[in-house]
Amino acid sequence: GPHPPISNTEGDLLFLLDSSASVSHYEFSRVKEFMWDLLQPFTFGPKDVQTSIIHISTTPTMEFPFDRHPSSGSLRQAIRDTRQLMGDTNTGKALSFAKEKLFSGEAGARPDVPKVLVWVTDGFSTDDISEPMQLLKDMGVTVFIVSTGRGNYLELSAAASQPPDKHLHFVDVDDLPIITKELQDGIRGVLQANRLHAVDITSSSFRLMWPKLLSQETGYYTLEYAPTDDLARKRTKQVSGAHTSLVLSNLAPETTYEVALIPESNVHYFPPQTARVTTLAEEITPAQVLISESGPRSFHVSWAPTLDSVMGYQVLYGPLPGNSVKVLEVDGRHNSTVVKNLAPNTTYLVTVTAIYRSGKEKSLSAKACTLEESSKVRHLRFEDMGPNTLKASWDSADGQVVGYRVRCRRQTGPSSVLSVSPQVHSVLLTDLASGTTNQVCVKPVYRNQPGQRLCRMVHVQPATEAPGYRHRQRA
Repeated sequence: GPHPPISNTEGDLLFLLDSSASVSHYEFSRVKEFMWDLLQPFTFGPKDVQTSIIHISTTPTMEFPFDRHPSSGSLRQAIRDTRQLMGDTNTGKALSFAKEKLFSGEAGARPDVPKVLVWVTDGFSTDDISEPMQLLKDMGVTVFIVSTGRGNYLELSAAASQPPDKHLHFVDVDDLPIITKELQDGIRGVLQANRLHAVDITSSSFRLMWPKLLSQETGYYTLEYAPTDDLARKRTKQVSGAHTSLVLSNLAPETTYEVALIPESNVHYFPPQTARVTTLAEEITPAQVLISESGPRSFHVSWAPTLDSVMGYQVLYGPLPGNSVKVLEVDGRHNSTVVKNLAPNTTYLVTVTAIYRSGKEKSLSAKACTLEESSKVRHLRFEDMGPNTLKASWDSADGQVVGYRVRCRRQTGPSSVLSVSPQVHSVLLTDLASGTTNQVCVKPVYRNQPGQRLCRMVHVQPATEAPGYRHRQRA
């Protein structure tokens, strides 16, 4: 989905990209996609974020300098055009090279801005990384590490900035999107730390945060803010020098505000800091209704989002077709409830209505199906039918079953799925390795709703030698 823009950030962001032969072409392409997803919400330019890539290979190579791509369009194309170099995994050499470029004007790096290094690795290096990495951190670089391989946890946790739980991620290359938002937030926290910025942005408020410049004794802050299209509506707030944050509320949705922080000090002069913050579109609820945990006589209803402007919810439900409707009242602080005392094997129309404090209402509906009574097979049992073969048998499930689905998850070898007619209550499971423990699940299939599966673990006895048999000893 679309990424909300991350503004009010400034710093040099360097990717240390494992481009060696220890990384497959597929993994390399997935990491490039991850890099772009990570960068997409940031704004780029000489007053915002600048980024560069250094390849880890036999010899470290810079793909492009920090000031080469001041727009997201050219940067995205540059990442797409990045090619794997192969070679050795000389990470230590690449870190020493990165230290030079992160503070080099020739590479487009800027003085006095935060420095962030994101090292994406398969967890393997052919040379020492501890000393060059420590030199980088001693110079103020914040180090995030993403390991797509096993890696040495102790080595990588020592290499990452502290604490490791916020700066070190272990994730399979296909699951990189899982950590994108968390890593974005971590990078943003570093790049916003030295300037006025906004967090917790909603349709009607945001929190301003700024570095500690004053104290209770040395002065106070004046905050001025106004919509960019109507600066005459400027409002002013004052807070003591002990503050480093303030919430601005009662704002208009989808509106960009110009904000100025003016430190009033009786000791030093501090220049004003400015930021531009855009509030979100006005949220409505429910935007989605989810039915889960269906049983024969109940199901769980949940909805989102949960807003402070909602006083309470009404959950209306009734069978289809039909005119009888019942109502559940839910407090505005909750976003789910369980609907009980229902008829089995019945389709219900569920409508969730949000009642706002202003008196407005918003509704959204969904259909829910209860299960048939006892929609689970009973007494799943197994019989040994010879080498590597078992017979699975079960008693029939209640209701109008249209078939059964049998899944065998083998400890070794591929899983298998068999579908049989409703009159069949047993199957043969073959190719089961001796001495393994396998999971077998049987689920009845109904025409209008899924049945509940019944699972059992079954152990296949190891093969035994025939009486009197002996291995021939080789001379």
